[in-house]
Amino acid sequence: MDILLSRAAAERFGDAVANVLGDTPHRIFTPGDGPDRQADIAFISRDVTGRSTKAAPSDELLAFYAVLRRSTRLRWVQAHSAGTDRPIFAELLQRGVTVTTSSGANAGAVAQSALGGLLALARRFVPLYEAQRRHAWQPNFGEDTPRDLAGQHALVVGYGPIGQRLARLLGALEMNVTVVRREAPPPAPAPAGEARPPAFVTFAQFDEALPQTDWLILACPLTPLTARLVDARRLARLPARAHLVNVARGEVVVEAALADALSRGALAGAWLDVFEREPLDAASPLWDLPGVLISPHTAGHSDSYYDAVGRIWLDNLARWKRGVPLVNAVPPQPAAA
Repeated sequence: MDILLSRAAAERFGDAVANVLGDTPHRIFTPGDGPDRQADIAFISRDVTGRSTKAAPSDELLAFYAVLRRSTRLRWVQAHSAGTDRPIFAELLQRGVTVTTSSGANAGAVAQSALGGLLALARRFVPLYEAQRRHAWQPNFGEDTPRDLAGQHALVVGYGPIGQRLARLLGALEMNVTVVRREAPPPAPAPAGEARPPAFVTFAQFDEALPQTDWLILACPLTPLTARLVDARRLARLPARAHLVNVARGEVVVEAALADALSRGALAGAWLDVFEREPLDAASPLWDLPGVLISPHTAGHSDSYYDAVGRIWLDNLARWKRGVPLVNAVPPQPAAA
């Protein structure tokens, strides 16, 4: 069994792989080990994608992809990410390759980042920081007084590991939380001493929930259902006091419509970690709009992430050896016509 890893992943996890596989014959190799090597299993770790984006893959990432594409024996690929919207994964799935994700590995970091962006906007840290740079003593009085978060309505799109953590954090702030998901479960009472559980609506009820929303928080995967979900029509249904927080994928939002709404004051502000095309073009109006905070797709970065992903992969490797279902397997896709 030939296993494709980056050099960094081979050094970090090589001994653990040997422990998991035991007496199962295997060889670990990297993309630079020979032009004809083929993989049975591959692990795309964070260092493989590096600073690449879907629009601008690095040479190192393309070299890794080249091995995947020529590996006719390839049976399983583990991704470090929670999402599989890069084109390579659709190719692999159409070939019948099993693809698994690392969903949940960075859920805590992403949820904390989303909460941090929300708090920065809610507590008006941006104008305070701008005043600091001018050495200006400028308290938030009068019209600039922040609104209390308690009682405000957060509409969270997506209820995977990130959405679930966000709902708990926002509930602890005494916010009213509604979650948008494919199916809405029946209401459940809150356990004694805990925050009120979120309400649930389906995507069919999404439009009805927007006019009561103070914070629209996107934490969903990119799918045919969520692509361009937040367009000009839906932005217009939000009240002018509303803010948008996006830690999902940039393509969930129609970026030009968002920039227009923000520039006209039809939306109060946004914290954006993802964009339709990354890196975000230096000429994008989003960089300079008031009330907008931009993060370069780093909401999930933390010093524990690499090892957390490694644990998911090694657990799946043990499952693979035993012949039992893998964790976070992506549903197969029909072969291309």
